[in-house]
Amino acid sequence: MNRKTIAVLITCFNRRQKTLDSLAALMHQQLPDQTTFEVYLVDDGSTDGTADAVTKAYPQVKVLPGNGSLFWNGGMRLAFGEALKNDYDYYLWLNDDTVIDPEAVSTLLATSRQLVAQGETQAIVAASTRDPQTGELTYGGVVRSSWWHPFRFSLVEPKTEAQPCDTMCGNCVLIPREVVQRVGNLDPAFFHYAGDWDYGLRAKQQGCSVWIAPGYLGTCSQNPQPTGLKESERSLNEQLKRIDQPKGLALKDVTLQPWDEWKVLTQRHGGLLWPIYWLLPYRRLIWISLFGKLGWNRT
Repeated sequence: MNRKTIAVLITCFNRRQKTLDSLAALMHQQLPDQTTFEVYLVDDGSTDGTADAVTKAYPQVKVLPGNGSLFWNGGMRLAFGEALKNDYDYYLWLNDDTVIDPEAVSTLLATSRQLVAQGETQAIVAASTRDPQTGELTYGGVVRSSWWHPFRFSLVEPKTEAQPCDTMCGNCVLIPREVVQRVGNLDPAFFHYAGDWDYGLRAKQQGCSVWIAPGYLGTCSQNPQPTGLKESERSLNEQLKRIDQPKGLALKDVTLQPWDEWKVLTQRHGGLLWPIYWLLPYRRLIWISLFGKLGWNRT
C-alpha cells in the first residue's frame, strides 16, 4: 500500500474542552497502514487558554494564530492555505465540536477508494454525525428538497452504502488532492456560514461529486436554536444591523445570512432567478417588525 498523507484542518474559538475532546478522538483513530496525518489548528484569538492547552497536550499540532475575526470560514481557509503548501493526498475538515468515532477516518478513506474504483475520481466524502444524547442525525450531506427553490436542503440519512449529495455540512469532510487541485480553497467571500455549502456546490459545477460515507461516524450536537427576538431587537433597524454581522440574524427557524454573502451564494448557484432567491429570506424582517408583538416571539 502506498503511503497516504492527510492534513486535518480545524478552527476554534473559546471552546477549550470541546477542542481537546475533538483532538483526543482524532488522535485515537484506527488508521490504515502507512497512513499519517498532520493537524493544522487555527486558534482565532481564544481567551480561555485553548492554544496553550492544545500545545501542551498535543505538541505535534501546528497551531496557527488568528486575529479574532476569522470565524469558521476564515479560520478554515487559513488552515487550508497553510496545508496546501505541503501538497497532501487528502484534506480533512473537522469541526472542533465534532468527536469522531475510532474508525471514522478509515471509513472515509475506504469510501473514497471505492468511489475511485467506480470511476468517481474526484469525490468529496462527508461524514454523518449524530446527537450524543438522542442519536438523531445532526450534520452530514444534504440534497435539494424543493423543485423550485435551489437553496432548500435536507439532510441525507446515512445507510450501509455511500450516497450522492448536492453539497455538505463542513463538520467532517474528506477532500482528495484531485478535488483540491480543481476547486482550490474555501472562498473568502464568506465569513462563517455557507462556505462549506458553496465549496460542495462549486465542486459539482466543476465536475466533481459529493457523497456521504456509510453509517454515522461521530457525534456533534446541533447549534442551539434561538427562542425569539428580545424586545430591544425588534426594530427593523436593529435587525438590519445584526444581519451584517458575520453570524447574521438568528431567528427561531432560520438564520438570515449577511446580505453580501447570501448574494454571492445565490448569484453563483441560483441561476437566472437568483435575485428572487437572494431577497426571499429577508421578507420576514418586515413581518417581524410589523407583527412581532402579535405572537412571533412565542416560545
